[in-house]
Amino acid sequence: MKTDSIFYRIFQTVPGFFFELLGEPADCAQGYVFRSVEVKQLAFRLDGVFLPQPDAPD
Repeated sequence: MKTDSIFYRIFQTVPGFFFELLGEPADCAQGYVFRSVEVKQLAFRLDGVFLPQPDAPD
């Protein structure tokens, strides 16, 4: 997985900086861990589809 190395290094080294950018106190970072994670694509589900009966002729 590819990460944006500049921001990754900044936030990994000084996690409070992210919260300061949001206008929150840097102390808020103590309750979080900064990691690079992968998000898999969600399943795609159709709400309804008509399928032929298994015993139906072609």
